[in-house]
Amino acid sequence: MDLYRLTEEDYEILKEIRHDLHRHPELSKKEVRTTEKIREFLEKLPGCRILDLPIQTGVAARIEASFSADDTNCHEVISGTEVMLRADIDALPQTEKTQLEWRSETPGVMHACGHDVHTASLLGAAVLLTRARKEGKLKNTIDLVFQPAEEGTTGARTLIDAGLFERIHPTACFGMHNWPSVDLGKVVCHEGALMSAKRNFDIFLYGAGGHGSMPHLNIDPIVCAAAVIQSLQTVISRNTDPLDSAILSINMIEGGSPMNLVVDQVRMKATVRSLSGKALNRALERVETIVAKTAEAYECRSEIIWNERIPVVWNSSEMTQAAMHIAREAGCEITQAPPSLASEDFALYRQYASSFFFWIGSRIPGTDIHELHTPEFFADDSTIRHGAELYAACGLLFPAH
Repeated sequence: MDLYRLTEEDYEILKEIRHDLHRHPELSKKEVRTTEKIREFLEKLPGCRILDLPIQTGVAARIEASFSADDTNCHEVISGTEVMLRADIDALPQTEKTQLEWRSETPGVMHACGHDVHTASLLGAAVLLTRARKEGKLKNTIDLVFQPAEEGTTGARTLIDAGLFERIHPTACFGMHNWPSVDLGKVVCHEGALMSAKRNFDIFLYGAGGHGSMPHLNIDPIVCAAAVIQSLQTVISRNTDPLDSAILSINMIEGGSPMNLVVDQVRMKATVRSLSGKALNRALERVETIVAKTAEAYECRSEIIWNERIPVVWNSSEMTQAAMHIAREAGCEITQAPPSLASEDFALYRQYASSFFFWIGSRIPGTDIHELHTPEFFADDSTIRHGAELYAACGLLFPAH
């Protein structure tokens, strides 16, 4: 099958959309303007229908296959597959330090992970797929999912709970993320665990506050918190197999007073992540014990509030073979990269359909690498072209033989 390529006019339009989104980044669950821009674009594409879901931000849309049983003039009904293509749309609470003419105009918020590129790429794929449908060459029904709130790994669950998979029934789901250590035109098709499982949690320590001059009459949760933090650092070094990569991070501690006052409560936010389910289970078990017993030793009361466990992003052998074929047909050079302990809530979609997650190169060869989630991060505009054509190829070629 001849694949569809972006024209220069297509590319220039998508670049302008990307630049606009980059100038006006929005944090997780606040992507109102971004959602409006996506809807406006899709509504102009013939054959693309936006699905009605009870969500505040994010968009789900459908492009029906070229032929269906409802086409009265169709002599041959093509029985295709339903394929879901997903992009994320949210930004991060960081101040941009690039010198781009179209850098963020929103103080303290930037697209430091390239979700503006992902959004523009999937919009580009929508252009190509509706074009294929118009010409009668789209065998598969395509579900376009522009997901909010990936950065906090809550957006996929929001869409699922809103009934996404009651409206769509894909056989396969494809997603991708730009990867700044990989050169433009190259794509990583990694079999097995690609990105780690993760569980976020909050720790609350409750003491008894009072005047700082009378420590014997108080129970200081800050002292207890210090002991908890130190003890939790032994979970990875002493309780998990050193051959299983795992990380435990205390990312925030909140508590205290500017005055001479011992407070009643300290709150911490933390994350455990691993490519190994066994290692993650062991770490979570130790967190429970260490927090409870340390708090008891310091005469405090403790509480842990667990967020949803995000599974490993796992690419099966069968889906990897299909993805490699699709990537080659899309003109991408397949390369290798080691798995990452970063997480992606794309992993939740594997509960509903076979899935594959690409890493797509976003760096101009020979230039400096500016990693994801840094103020200097930059993904080259050309990533849009490669991403759009790869997304479209997934829709056109799956199942790939």
